[in-house]
Amino acid sequence: MGPPLVDLRRAAMAVPPVLVLLLLLLVVVMAAAGGGAAPAWDAAGYLLYCPCMGRFGNQAEHFLGALAFARALNRTLAVPPWIEYRHHRPPYTNLHVPYAEHFKLEPLLRYHRVISLEAFMEKLAPVHWPPGKRVAYCFEAAAQRSADKSTCPMKDGNPFGPFWDQFQVNFDKSELFKGISFSSAYKDHWIQRFSPSEHPVLALPGAPAQFPVLEEHRPLHKYIVWSDDMVKKGEAYIHSLLVRPYVGIHLRIGSDWKNACNMLKDGTAGPHFMASPQCVGYDRSAAVPLTMDMCLPDLKEIKRALKLWVEKTEAKSVYIATDSEPYTTEIQQFFQGKIKVVSLQPEVPQIDLYILGQSDHFIGNCVSSFTAFVKRERDVHGKPSSFFGMDHPPRLRDEF
Repeated sequence: MGPPLVDLRRAAMAVPPVLVLLLLLLVVVMAAAGGGAAPAWDAAGYLLYCPCMGRFGNQAEHFLGALAFARALNRTLAVPPWIEYRHHRPPYTNLHVPYAEHFKLEPLLRYHRVISLEAFMEKLAPVHWPPGKRVAYCFEAAAQRSADKSTCPMKDGNPFGPFWDQFQVNFDKSELFKGISFSSAYKDHWIQRFSPSEHPVLALPGAPAQFPVLEEHRPLHKYIVWSDDMVKKGEAYIHSLLVRPYVGIHLRIGSDWKNACNMLKDGTAGPHFMASPQCVGYDRSAAVPLTMDMCLPDLKEIKRALKLWVEKTEAKSVYIATDSEPYTTEIQQFFQGKIKVVSLQPEVPQIDLYILGQSDHFIGNCVSSFTAFVKRERDVHGKPSSFFGMDHPPRLRDEF
């Protein structure tokens, strides 16, 4: 026979409150770290995709569209890692960076159900999506690239192959579709064609989204919230290197970009070119002209725009994020040494994004999806932005 109930109560009361608090804290930390039982399986199904188009800016635009698509289909989105291309420095290959390394997962839940792809593969896939039951889904047109014309090219080439290989995923069969798109207009078609009871996991070769991001999906950026670690790093750089007020600028002027912008000169590109709808407007019939100053600003235009906004904001410093020449010396001389000019060129481009997002004024490149990330974030928080070649951008229909 065990001890009397009253003795058990006395024993429980004898445990110091601090110890109880520590035990509770340990439980919370373990839960946050993903310890303990696997998450419950969502009978409404899951959506998986490879963020296999372009660098971070493009992946972020696709992520917003994929998030909206998952909600339209009422499937949990398995949030993929970001793909970083490290081919010119260690590890000289693709890096797969978990979403939560840069941003918090929790705010996404205010919009729709999500789970990290890492957690899905570790805790749910072994039971609910095991090898032998992994179906790929793609357009018939995509399957035409395969030898038998009926297999989804899920792992053909880089970055597709390395992306799925990190999770040891091979696909066992393919389901092809045509006559539908990822537009919300086809929501019911998707649900009827691929019911979660028969198709619990929709795994796609690419993002179920358009590029650039649709105008109606831009406000979803408010759910992309920097991780505490990124905030700590970004703020440390701002406090140690910059003096407020500061103007942040994004210079996209590398050789690959020059080649792209030359398409404007020869007429092969129109006003809607890559991320340009953010400044020329989404309505093609009413889009303002896209100029070379907007796509590839020269030093004269960079100085002109900087002078305007440094004077307007009474800035004490300028932060330059760039993919090539930062023009630090030229800009320092232009302001006769009265303005501090900083270009960090960090290994992790998200540091640049954070610092630009926190600036007192931001001047970006209208055609760049990297700029577009900063512009959306600043719109969410009501911070002012402009573009080279366009000092006063038109308000978009969805302005936050």
